[in-house]
Amino acid sequence: MIGTPMAAQAVLDREYLEVRAKILELAATFDRLERGGGLPTGDNRLKLVRQGLKVLMDETSDRAEQVQLIFSRPYDDDWQKAFGMAPPAAENSDEE
Repeated sequence: MIGTPMAAQAVLDREYLEVRAKILELAATFDRLERGGGLPTGDNRLKLVRQGLKVLMDETSDRAEQVQLIFSRPYDDDWQKAFGMAPPAAENSDEE
C-alpha cells in the first residue's frame, strides 16, 4: 500500500542536514583528490561520478533510477555463472 507522499517542505526539513553533510563530504573528497596530484583523467570511476552529479542537477523525477543505472552493470542472464555463484541445482541440471 502506497501512502500519501510527504510534502516537499517536510522532506526538506527532515533531510536537509543529512543532504548538506553528504555534499560537504563530496566536496572534501574532491579536494583530497586535487591535493593528491589532481583528478585522474583516465579513471572511468571519476567519469561515472561526474555523470551521477550531472543527473543530480537535472530537474527530473527519476534521478535515483538514473544514477543507479549509471553505476550498474548491464543485466546478464548468466550473472551467477560469471561470478562463480551458480546454485548447485543449476550446476547438476547441466550435467544431465
